[in-house]
Amino acid sequence: MRRKLSLALAMSALLALAVVAIANAASTTLKAGNLVVTFGGSSSPKALPKNTYAPVTANIFGKIGTTDGTHPSAFREIEVDFDKDVKVNVKGLPVCKGGQLEARDTKAAKKVCGSSVLGSGSGQIEIAFPEQRPIPVNAPITIFNGGEAGGKITLYIHTFITVPVPAAVVTTVTVQKKGSGLHTVSKIPVIAGGSGSVLSFQFKIGKKYTYKGKKVSYLEAKCPDGAFKVSSPKAIFKNEAHIPGVAAATTLKGSLAVPCTPKG
Repeated sequence: MRRKLSLALAMSALLALAVVAIANAASTTLKAGNLVVTFGGSSSPKALPKNTYAPVTANIFGKIGTTDGTHPSAFREIEVDFDKDVKVNVKGLPVCKGGQLEARDTKAAKKVCGSSVLGSGSGQIEIAFPEQRPIPVNAPITIFNGGEAGGKITLYIHTFITVPVPAAVVTTVTVQKKGSGLHTVSKIPVIAGGSGSVLSFQFKIGKKYTYKGKKVSYLEAKCPDGAFKVSSPKAIFKNEAHIPGVAAATTLKGSLAVPCTPKG
């Protein structure tokens, strides 16, 4: 009985923390046609030095739906730009290859690439077959370091679904410098032959480690003016399930300022 009560209290505490994290996050909602998309995020800790970089963890979430309740177009690609107050380090981190994650469930992926894990979370995917009710599928999310080459840093976001058949969905993310900031491109593969669409996702990413005797962090940031500037010049959604009356492709763009607290 005590064990069940302790577990219930722990789960309640985790849920409360998740609610607080989302409540304190910045978000933006974008609309086009019947598509409604919300993206947002926050950083932890919120208080950061004004002029020097410090380790941070990013909390990122998104929700995709429609105004009429129909199956949403599939989220296929997004570009995101970050200002100069955020930087990424991967030197000295173990590397995972994309091929090592294909056709593996979460447990197996962590077994072969566990040392390269940068973050985790969860998502929900909707599978919509013709003349059938859409099927929501919950899926774990694990983020792996893909290494650095040619000025680009690669990440792999691994998700595993069980419907219609067990399958790994591996999103490739590239990060590179753009001006004084960072430019990222995320490409989501076709899910369930085009019948699958992402409904929501939430994950944390960040890792502290030691490189050449020095403590560093995968993500580092500073806060000179109270916010990180984030923009998405392009987010592409495709009507791969061929929902009647919906455009073949929809492109959205937007921006937001993620709050932080300057200190020092």
